[in-house]
Amino acid sequence: MRLLPFFILAVVAIMLLLPTLRRLRPPARPVPTTVRDELVKDPVCQTYIVKSRAVRRTDAGGVRYFCSEQCARLDAGR
Repeated sequence: MRLLPFFILAVVAIMLLLPTLRRLRPPARPVPTTVRDELVKDPVCQTYIVKSRAVRRTDAGGVRYFCSEQCARLDAGR
C-alpha cells in the first residue's frame, strides 16, 4: 500500500515526460526510394541503354533512343 503513491507518481512523470522525449529524438530518416529506370534498345548498334541517359530523337514514328550521338547520326543517314 505504501508503494501505490510512488507508482502513481512514476506513471504521471512518465506521461508528462514522454512527449518531451519524443520531440528530442532525431526524426526518422526517410526510406530511400529507388527510381526505376527502364532500358531501351538502340536501333543502330542493338545495345541497351538506360532511358534517362539515352540520346533522344523524335520523328514521325515517335521517340527513338540511342546510346550515343554517333549512333543517332548513323540512323539519320539511313
